[in-house]
Amino acid sequence: MDFVNELKKICGSNLLLKKEDLYVYAHDTSQNPDNIILPLAVVFPRNTKEVSDIIKVLNKYNVPCVPRAQGTNHCGGTRLTKKSVVIHFSKMDKIIEIDKNNLIAKVQPNVVIGDLNKELDKLNLFFPPDPSNLAVSTIGGAIALCAGGPRTFKYGNTKDYIINLEVVLADGTIIETSKDLAKNVTGYNITSLFVGSEGTLGIVTQATLKLIPKPEERLLTLSYFDSLENAAKCVNNIINSGFIPSTLDLLDNNTIKTIERFNPCGLLTDKEAVLLIELDGFKSCVKYEQDILKEILIKSDAVNIVQAKNQEENEEIWRARRSAYSAVTQLKPNVVTEDIVVPKSKIVECIKKINEISSKYGIIVCIMGHAGDGNIHPNFALDLSNENEKINFEKLKDELFYYAISIGGTLSAEHGIGMHKKKYLKDALNYGAFDLMLKIKKLLDVKNLINPDKMF
Repeated sequence: MDFVNELKKICGSNLLLKKEDLYVYAHDTSQNPDNIILPLAVVFPRNTKEVSDIIKVLNKYNVPCVPRAQGTNHCGGTRLTKKSVVIHFSKMDKIIEIDKNNLIAKVQPNVVIGDLNKELDKLNLFFPPDPSNLAVSTIGGAIALCAGGPRTFKYGNTKDYIINLEVVLADGTIIETSKDLAKNVTGYNITSLFVGSEGTLGIVTQATLKLIPKPEERLLTLSYFDSLENAAKCVNNIINSGFIPSTLDLLDNNTIKTIERFNPCGLLTDKEAVLLIELDGFKSCVKYEQDILKEILIKSDAVNIVQAKNQEENEEIWRARRSAYSAVTQLKPNVVTEDIVVPKSKIVECIKKINEISSKYGIIVCIMGHAGDGNIHPNFALDLSNENEKINFEKLKDELFYYAISIGGTLSAEHGIGMHKKKYLKDALNYGAFDLMLKIKKLLDVKNLINPDKMF
């Protein structure tokens, strides 16, 4: 392989070629495919120039590449569909600059969001996108998938906090998509084109992020309901009250019971649903809003209300929410976390449909979601080594995704399309959008070498 010798000249020892070293980079957190494809090599660039040089070599020899960092995506976005070189960003993990006066930060793609916010916290600053696995989720991954999380309802998702990107294109050309300015409408909005493109149009090597002042106080409220309908009604009542919580999350009874079974947090397992509602802002405002919120919850038929009084109690409640996925993993050998979004008015109908479909195919499901923006995450516990269960799950997914589309929803709010949802993409898009996306992909990646066979 002549291209390997050229990669060695660029990367030196930052290159893996042995089979036993390559195996781990053939996986991510998505469900296991029937056939694992090992990378031809794994390279660890240290800067943008090395990424550009690597891409030029791969382009010269027509070798595909798959960019990745932690591999925590759920849709196979960093799996290999053909023999490829994995470009791993673990050595590009620097916070280059935090500019408090201009409220921006410049970072490399492997900066972990949780680590970034620890640094920002020292300056009373804040990067709002909040994926549930923020302890490992990276900026590069958040950009690739336009990640959101519980705080999306109030603050928006990743696309709302990306000001400028440095990107290596499929031929090795290095571009900047904008300027490091909060406002800029000079030319097309190229930055947004790359956010959410799942690494299929180019490789992000540096990002300029928008920051905001850190809220002085954050306090959570747990509110239990005897029915999903009452919980959904409460969501509408909160929104119509005139203030916007930073988080408005829903957990169903199966999720509550599973958390308490494996990660006991003191949740009430006899209730059909619980809302996690976080308010943030100035301390005086948050205390005032907590009182108003309690009144709304009582009028919305909440049967039990727990309000955090300090950060210790806050973290205890968050521990319950963030332990949901790990608890579900104890039920069966595999857990598949899906991600659909529907109109808020359809949340209860959708949750009931998910339970109906899951019961039909004999698959365990625990449902949680960001109720404030209609984003539902059913966690399916199953055994993918069981051929019958595997076939049933494929049928379940078909029904789930086509149902979401039929009620005005779509395939993903934050997990992306990857390789697992691409067969549904054309049906999910409005007229003409699919063909336009294909044209953009072919224009920017003529040889289809950058994360091939994802999305399309």
